[in-house]
Amino acid sequence: MLYRKLGDFGVKVSEISLGSWLTYGGSVEDEKAIACIHRAFELGVNFFDTANVYRRGAAEEVTGRALKGIPREDYFLATKVYFPMGEGPNDRGLSRKHIMEQCHASLTRLGTDYVDLYQCHRADADTPLEETLRALDDLVTQGKVLYVGVSEWSAERIEEARRIQAELNLDPLASNQPEYSMLQRTIEEDVLPVSKRLGIGQVVWSPLAQGVLAGKYKPGEQVPEGTRAATPGDQDMMSRFMRDDVLEAVQNLRPVADDLGITMPQLALAWVLREPGVSSAIVGASRPEQVDDNVAASGIELGDDVLERIDEILGGVLVAAPSGD
Repeated sequence: MLYRKLGDFGVKVSEISLGSWLTYGGSVEDEKAIACIHRAFELGVNFFDTANVYRRGAAEEVTGRALKGIPREDYFLATKVYFPMGEGPNDRGLSRKHIMEQCHASLTRLGTDYVDLYQCHRADADTPLEETLRALDDLVTQGKVLYVGVSEWSAERIEEARRIQAELNLDPLASNQPEYSMLQRTIEEDVLPVSKRLGIGQVVWSPLAQGVLAGKYKPGEQVPEGTRAATPGDQDMMSRFMRDDVLEAVQNLRPVADDLGITMPQLALAWVLREPGVSSAIVGASRPEQVDDNVAASGIELGDDVLERIDEILGGVLVAAPSGD
């Protein structure tokens, strides 16, 4: 496993990180989830990502149980805040009240005194940005959070946040968590350039495009039972990738992977990690064998000729960013 700095910050995270969206606390049995986390740690993964909203706290609980017994200094733990966690008017968003209450709740579920990275899961137009940033800074001062970050914020809002933090001497944003893959490259337009200039690392989610880039979905064929594309609730997120033209193009990537002697998932992850602005690529896993395959992508370098072949194959089927994850 290779490690990269989180943007310009001193902490180092594994190139491959393990997430818990759509899996832990839900579709994957607890024992399998814990086995995946343990296997990832054995292989050098030190970055584990979750969020309070994932299965309404259940993913955090499973993640916390899995990490219990591992020395706290040996892993980097991230969670998030923003989405509704109840029915009340203050049970959502990025107000000081919601951030403080949810941070404490997350720490309890995770069974830890602090999280390494606390992220604003989305931007909140109803809350003054300064209020949000001061609350995050207070958590850092209290020692409950070591680094702060955001997820799916626009380039303009990231810039504004860093300006306010500099003016008020608040702890700066260290990371952004956007979607990024061979099929979805929206951040290359402005988020990535702005983040590089500000020293903010990208911790990208869905580098396998919800599993589509693994090549398991074939054009014109019924989706396999038990997969995300066949799971109610997950189908909406997958629909933009489940077009026959996209699936056919993805199948044309198989000879590229075969020529390199690597798997399709490894090709997709290596493509994301070719970008120096990416600090880590978050993968999901329901079996330890998937962890083995994904972790093996760390250190794979793709030549210019390979990158050109990929662009030729996928150039006409790139998809737009979603409205939310």
